[in-house]
Amino acid sequence: MKDFKTIFFFLRLPVAVSLVGHGLVRLPKLTAFSEWMVTTMEKSVIPAALILPFSYILPVAEAVIGILLLVGFKTKYTLYAGLILMSVLIMGSCSIENWSAVEAQLLHSLYMFGLLWLMLKYNMEKIIS
Repeated sequence: MKDFKTIFFFLRLPVAVSLVGHGLVRLPKLTAFSEWMVTTMEKSVIPAALILPFSYILPVAEAVIGILLLVGFKTKYTLYAGLILMSVLIMGSCSIENWSAVEAQLLHSLYMFGLLWLMLKYNMEKIIS
């Protein structure tokens, strides 16, 4: 069981670092990131009234989910949160036809799904979290 916990940490590591990196890089320049996101989403059908608050929440959510994955806190629920976040990002990217972003978001989603599936398949919830 100890080996599985170590292996699962190293399986979580890439996606956790990716999310932490996305979030932490954006936090110091939050206003500029928010303005960029609002401008990028101008052609979207999603109202700016939703995009603006989301642009401020996104980096925090990415960083928090990444950190929680990194430390292995409530891993199952953290993976669910990550999958929900990716689904929202995919919806936004689809709304502006940014297919390369959708690819990256789907890859993150698939990776998180694989982690969740592995964890649940082997009933390792109590060992990991």
